[in-house]
Parts: sequence; structure tokens; C-alpha cells
Amino acid sequence: MGVCWGLSALLLNMGWIEAGCYSRRVVIRIGLVMLQGARHVHMAALNAAADSLGINIEIHELRKAVDLSQSKPDALVFPGGESTTMRLTGNDTASGLLPEIFDWIRSDPSRPVLGTCAGAILLCNPQDGGQPLIDAKIDRNAFGRQADSFQSTLDSSLLDRDFPGVFIRAPRFTNVGEASEVVAMLGEEVVGVRCGNKLALTFHPELSDDHGFHQWLIATAKEVAA
Repeated sequence: MGVCWGLSALLLNMGWIEAGCYSRRVVIRIGLVMLQGARHVHMAALNAAADSLGINIEIHELRKAVDLSQSKPDALVFPGGESTTMRLTGNDTASGLLPEIFDWIRSDPSRPVLGTCAGAILLCNPQDGGQPLIDAKIDRNAFGRQADSFQSTLDSSLLDRDFPGVFIRAPRFTNVGEASEVVAMLGEEVVGVRCGNKLALTFHPELSDDHGFHQWLIATAKEVAA
């Protein structure tokens, strides 16, 4: 190791490009909130996205506050589910996860976060006495009941292409603030909002074979961590 580092320093001093005497394997750590929702489908989508990008990732399951502090994630995924249940579970003293996550997000605005369906609700309306994590107002279950679920092609300016959207008891954005930008539309309906590196989607990208939004999360995390 001493010889390796010595040679590296010599090459750098001579103005040469270091040619692989040693290498640092970059691994992006993704925290996955495990309170409810399609968590394991998100895992599969994240792994497929990472493979397509050629980026190494570790997925850390977050159930309690200590999981967040121990894993030190570079990015976070808030899956869908039922927002009321997620609040009750995540704010319970046995977990304490939600307050820690909200503090983690607010402490560094550059941290990439993906919230889908109920996850988007929590980002837009954390109900913890602090400011919203995404500057937008949202109405839960506004698209209807489970029987009203549907699939439809939407347009994403973030991905610069169409995307197959899956909507299940989806919430609806009722207002998008000045600090946010619209990144996905279903006709005239706003279905995706970005605020800095935080992304809220009212649909379920993990249920599609297209991993574009998970690719965005991983690529952004790598860029921030560099």
C-alpha cells in the first residue's frame, strides 16, 4: 500500500495521469423507507436502474431512526402506501423514523429524495410543524378509490420523453409553488413536481418496466456525492 501511494504521489507531481495503481470503488447508499407500500418492488427497480447506469448501490432498509443514522444514505426513497398509516407508524416512539427523515432532508437540500404516491403526500405535507419539503399542495386520494386505479402514458420533462404511469388511489397536486417545477404531466394534470433534488410523483414508477425516475435518483446521488 505504501509503494502504491508513493507511486501515485510521484505520478501526480510529474503531471502524469494516474493509471490505476489503486482505485476507489464508489458505492451509492440508498435509504428505502420501509413503513408501508411497494417497498420490494422499489428495490428491484433501484437495482435494475443501477445496473443500467453501471453504478454500484447499496439499499438500506429504514424502519427506525437508528437505521437512518447508521446507514448514512446518499439518497432516499419514500414509497407509496397509506399516508395516515405511515404517519402513525413512523411517528410512533418504537420507530421515530419520520422526524429523523424530515430533519435529514432539511439539513441538506442537495440530498436526492424520491417520493411516490403517499410518499409524495408526506413530502408536500409532513405535518411536523416545519416547512413543506416540497413546495406544492396535494390532495390525498383525489383520483378516486382503488377501483378507479388506471394506467396511462404521461409526459416527463425531467426524462425528456413519455413514461408509462400507474395510478393507484393517487393523490392530486392542487397547487405548485414558485420553488418547485412541474416535471411530469398527464394531459393537463400535474403528476410530478421537483423541488431542488426532491421529486414527488403521484403515480407509481416502480410498477413500470421503465426505470427512468430511479435512474435519475441514483445518477443525481452520485453527482452530489462526487
